[in-house]
Amino acid sequence: MNKQETYQWLTDHQIPYEVTEHKPVFSMEDLRDVDLPYPEANAKNLFVHDRKKRHFYLILVRGEKRVDLKAFAKQQGLKSLSFCSEDDLKAILGLTPGSVTPLGLLNDDERRVHFYIDAEFAGNKVAAHPMENTATVWLNADDLVQLVRDHGNEAEYVDIPVLPEE
Repeated sequence: MNKQETYQWLTDHQIPYEVTEHKPVFSMEDLRDVDLPYPEANAKNLFVHDRKKRHFYLILVRGEKRVDLKAFAKQQGLKSLSFCSEDDLKAILGLTPGSVTPLGLLNDDERRVHFYIDAEFAGNKVAAHPMENTATVWLNADDLVQLVRDHGNEAEYVDIPVLPEE
């Protein structure tokens, strides 16, 4: 699914959304130069797996947060977590680095990825790339969670532990 197909999918499923087109962004730092209409809804995504690559997880948090993966794994009763490779990202979500998005779960035909979203987003807007890092889609987080569940992936709000500030 590409950017235009993502917009069409959201429209076909009557999910309200707004779009902000921008230069390609590959990191949260790149976003500092982009004028975003809803900076409080800005988010980043961490695509991780367990030690044996049997279980995959997508974690969505506010853009400024630094997730404590060790504490998160313990909290959720998971084995130690590591970041997925570029090959895993492409094979499972059909995405490239810098374009990681929960909307990529629509490409997860085997429903292998469990989606965790920071509880702070419940009932609020959240940002997501539309499969490409040249735009941001703004939608209600509850709609996002429901569309992931309707697709067949597990999705839940959780309080995500963060690392202490340096």
